[in-house]
Amino acid sequence: MIFRCLFLFIPLFMWTQSLPSVEYYLSDNNLYNDDIPTPESVLGYQVGEWHVTHDKLVDYMKTIAQSSNRIKIENRGYTFEDRPLLLLTITSTKNHQNIEAIRKEHLLATQHDMNSDYKKRPVVVYQGFSIHGNEASGSNAALLLAYHLAAAETESVKNLLENTIILFDPSMNPDGLQRFAHWANSNKNLNLNPDSNDREYHEDWPGGRTNHYWFDMNRDWLPVQLPESQARIKTFHRWMPNILTDHHEMGTNSSFFFQPGIPSRTHPLTPIINQQITKEIGQFHASALNNLGSLYYSEEDFDDFYYGKGSTFPDINGSIGILFEQGSSRGHIQETDNGILSFPFTIRNQLTAALSTLEAALNMREKLLKYQYNFFKNARKESAKEAGDAYVFGDVSDPAKAYHLAELLNRQHIEVYPLKEDIEIDGTFFSKSTAYTIPKQQKNSRLLKAIFETRTEFKDSLFYDISAWSFSHAFDLDFSENGKIKYVNNKTKVSPPLGKLNQKSDYAYVMPWSDYYSPKALYHLMQNNIRVKVGLQPFAVDGIDFDYGSILIPVQNQMYSAERLAQILEQTAKSSYLSIYGVTTGLANGPDLGSNQFRTLKKPTVGMIVGNDIDAYDAGEIWHLMDTRYNIPITRLGVSNLIRFDLNRYNCIILPNTYGLDEALAKKLKKWVENGGTLIAYQNALSWLKKHELLTVEFAKQSRNAKNVSFEQRSKYQGAQGIGGAIFEAYLDRSHPINFGYNNNKLALFKNTTIFMKSDKNSYNNPIKYSKDPLLSGYISEDNLKLLKESSAFKSSALGNGKVIGFTDNTNFRAFWYGTNKLLMNALFFRTVF
Repeated sequence: MIFRCLFLFIPLFMWTQSLPSVEYYLSDNNLYNDDIPTPESVLGYQVGEWHVTHDKLVDYMKTIAQSSNRIKIENRGYTFEDRPLLLLTITSTKNHQNIEAIRKEHLLATQHDMNSDYKKRPVVVYQGFSIHGNEASGSNAALLLAYHLAAAETESVKNLLENTIILFDPSMNPDGLQRFAHWANSNKNLNLNPDSNDREYHEDWPGGRTNHYWFDMNRDWLPVQLPESQARIKTFHRWMPNILTDHHEMGTNSSFFFQPGIPSRTHPLTPIINQQITKEIGQFHASALNNLGSLYYSEEDFDDFYYGKGSTFPDINGSIGILFEQGSSRGHIQETDNGILSFPFTIRNQLTAALSTLEAALNMREKLLKYQYNFFKNARKESAKEAGDAYVFGDVSDPAKAYHLAELLNRQHIEVYPLKEDIEIDGTFFSKSTAYTIPKQQKNSRLLKAIFETRTEFKDSLFYDISAWSFSHAFDLDFSENGKIKYVNNKTKVSPPLGKLNQKSDYAYVMPWSDYYSPKALYHLMQNNIRVKVGLQPFAVDGIDFDYGSILIPVQNQMYSAERLAQILEQTAKSSYLSIYGVTTGLANGPDLGSNQFRTLKKPTVGMIVGNDIDAYDAGEIWHLMDTRYNIPITRLGVSNLIRFDLNRYNCIILPNTYGLDEALAKKLKKWVENGGTLIAYQNALSWLKKHELLTVEFAKQSRNAKNVSFEQRSKYQGAQGIGGAIFEAYLDRSHPINFGYNNNKLALFKNTTIFMKSDKNSYNNPIKYSKDPLLSGYISEDNLKLLKESSAFKSSALGNGKVIGFTDNTNFRAFWYGTNKLLMNALFFRTVF
C-alpha cells in the first residue's frame, strides 16, 4: 500500500503548542510503502517529541531491517556498557544480492593502477550520527532517514539506491546517547520551557558527550584505542567509502555549519582537490537548507588538520569527510539569539543535510569514484620516491609497547611485519624479537606518512585540535625511516609478546620495570600479598643486568611455598607479557640483594577526585588506564561529597586537571597529606595547590603586549598564544624513581597547556626537565617556547608526613600516549622512596 506525505510548514513558535509530525520533516511528493513501520509506530511517539534512547533506536533499526529488503543489519561489537554497535547497509535489492562482489570491485580502485569501470559502479557513502552523545539531533534524524530510505517508493529514491551503497551508523556513541537521552527526558517539562537557565539544558558532570570512560571519541579515528572506534574503522577499511559524514551539534546561538572548514588550516597532506570537491558538495547542502529557510555557514570556525577526527580521517584515505554542526537545543526547546530553537528543528536540519549528501553523491558519483582512484594512484607514485624502503620501530626492553603500535597499524590496514633479523640503523639497534618493519610502498602510504610525520612549520597558528601526534613519539619507541625491504619478515604475523618465568628459584626473583605491563604485574603480586622490593640502583646477578627500578621478590618469608610462588609468578609473567627471572644468589655486581638499596613497597590504594570543575577527559583517561590496562582499582571520589568522605582509607589520591575546587576541600586534602597521604596532581591543578600552600612551586608567566594587532585580529592573536597540543623533548634523570623503567634519558612529552614551571635551583629536584631546544613537532608561539625551554615538567614537595606530586602535562593523553603512562605508575608505586 502507498500513501503520500505532503510537506507542511509549521511556524517555529507553534512547537510549544503542537507536536511534530512526519510531514514536518520529510519533503513533499514522497510515496511511502505502508508496510514499512514509521518511527512513531515503534517508538510510541513522534521523532522530536522525546529524545530517543539507544535501546529504542536499536529496536527501530532492527524492526525496519526485518521489514525492508533494502536494509541488512549487523552488530559489529559492543561498547564498554555492552550496547551493540549497529551498522545498516542500505541499497537496492539487486545490489544486496551482489554486495560482496560490489565491495571487492570497489576496493580494486584503491589497490591497483587498473581501475574498474567507475561509470558503472555504485558510490559508497558512510553516514555517521552523534559521536558526541549529547549532540542528539543526529541520531534522532537517523530514525527518519532510515525510514525514508526503506519506505520511499519514488523513482528518485530507487535510482539513488541502485547507484549508492549507504553504510548507516545510527549511533556512533551508544553509551553517551543513552546517558544524555535519560537526562533530557527526565528533566523535560510537560509545558516546554525555553528558559536557558532551566535544569534541562545543564547536564550533570560528565555529561553525555563522551563514552563510558569519558573519552571524546571524535578524536580516536586515528589511534583507534576504543571499541566503538575499532568497529567503525574496520567498516571504513572494509569498504573505503567515497564520502563520510559526521553529524554534530554546536553552541545554541549558532546556526548550521557544513564543510569545507577554514582553508588555511587544512593539513598539507590532504590534496587540494579534496577541498574543492568538498566545496562542490556544499552547494547541495546550501540549496537544501535554502529551501528550508535555515541559516548556515561554511569555511569558518572548524578546520581539517588533525586526522583523528571523523570529518578529517577520510581526507587522508581517499574519501571526502564532511562535518555537520547544528546549533543545539540541548533539550527540547530553548531560547537563542536566533529565536526559539526546538529539537525538531535541529533534527530537520540534520535530516536535510543527510539527504543533500546522498543527492550530491548520486550526482557526483563518477567524479567521486575517479577521485578515489587517482588518490591512491598518486599515493603509490609518491611512496616510490620516498627515501628508504621501510620504517622500522621497536624497543628492546619493552616489546609490549612496540606490539601495541603494530596492533594499531594493523587496525588501520597498514602492512607491518616483525623484523627479519637483528639490525643497526644510524647507530640504533633493533632486535628481531621486539621490532617491526613497515614497507613504505603500500596502499595506505599517505595514512602511514600522516601517522609518523613530524612538522614544525604551519600556514596558520590556530588549530581546532592538536597540531602534532607522531606515533613513534607517542609510544616512546626507537624509530627509523631508513629501513630496507629485506628486513621484512612477511611470513610471520604480528602477535603479542610471550611472557615467561625463565627458571624457578629457591632464593629470589627479579622483574625488570621497563616493560609496559610491569605495573599490572606488580599490583597483581601486591594484591596476592606477595612481599616486593624495588631496586634503587642498577645491579647484575647470575650474569643478567637489571636497571633502576627492578622489582625484587624474595622467596623466603612469603605466605606461599616456593613452588606456589613460582606458579603465581609464571602466571603473572604470561598475563602481563613480560619476563621474570629466577636468581640463585644474593651476591650481585652492584648492591647485593639484601642491601638497603632495595626498599619494600606498599600497595597503593587509589582515589581520584571527579565531578564538577574537574576535566572529565583527563579523569577518564586515568580511569581507563588503571581499570582496563593495569587492573588497578581506583575509587572515583565525587567532589560534591568529598568533604564528608573519610580519606584515610586511601594512601594515594589523584587530582586531574582543574582550575580549582573550594577552600574547604583544600584544607581537607592538606590535612590528609600531612597525615601521610600522597596527592598526585595534573596541569592547572598545580596552580590551585600552590595557592592553598600544598605545593611549593614557581611558575613562569607571559608578559606580552599586542603590538600592531587590530581589533579584528585580536582573537587570532590571542588564540596563537595557546598550545592546542604539541610534542616536546624532555631530559630524564634516570636515577630518580619517577623515571624508573625508562632506558633513555630523553622522553617525548605531550603538552596542551601554557603552564610553565620554573626549574628548582637544585638539579636533583628536576628529574624531568624540558631541553634547551624542546620542540619536536607541532605549533608553539615564540614567547611560549622561550618559557618552556629548560622548565620543569615535574615537582615533588614534602608536606608533613606525606607528599604532593605535580605533573605540568598529561601523561595519559587520549589512551594512545603509551610512552608516558609509566610516570603516573611510578608516582603511585614508588611514592615512599623519593
